[in-house]
Amino acid sequence: MSSTQLIQAAVNQGNPLDLMEQLAVQNEWLFDRAGEDEMHLSFPGQTEDHHFSINWRHDVETLQLSAQLEVKVPKPKRAEVAALINIINEQLWLGHFEMWPDSGQIIFRHGLLLRGAMCVPEQCEGLIDAALEACDRYYSAFQFVIWAGKSASEAAAAVVYQCQGSA
Repeated sequence: MSSTQLIQAAVNQGNPLDLMEQLAVQNEWLFDRAGEDEMHLSFPGQTEDHHFSINWRHDVETLQLSAQLEVKVPKPKRAEVAALINIINEQLWLGHFEMWPDSGQIIFRHGLLLRGAMCVPEQCEGLIDAALEACDRYYSAFQFVIWAGKSASEAAAAVVYQCQGSA
């Protein structure tokens, strides 16, 4: 069966995680299907390895992606990182960052409401792309606050200008 046929079969089944699984296979990403409604993806990114948890909620017909950054904020830096998260979230069109209060873990969340509609490959790719773009773009801002001692506004300003291309 071709990759196009596999994706079409996943679309027809109605569970968007089946489609996400096929995208993972196509892209040779590491994944674990933890159940009918949950899966985990891992793959390298520009700044760090990405670890995504993707959940399907039948009751609200929503696909939610949570991307865990490999950053844990020390307690003395949490207030400044919280201020940075507020600045960043004001700039994001899709999804948001949050910090877990107990552990200082930073995550990015984004949901895709599918009420009454079937999920298509482009929607799954868009969900992943939005998370990748946000995580890769703002990872260094979190590092600037945590390790370089920059203020939230300094760190946010440092990542406003995106470089085109790579060295």
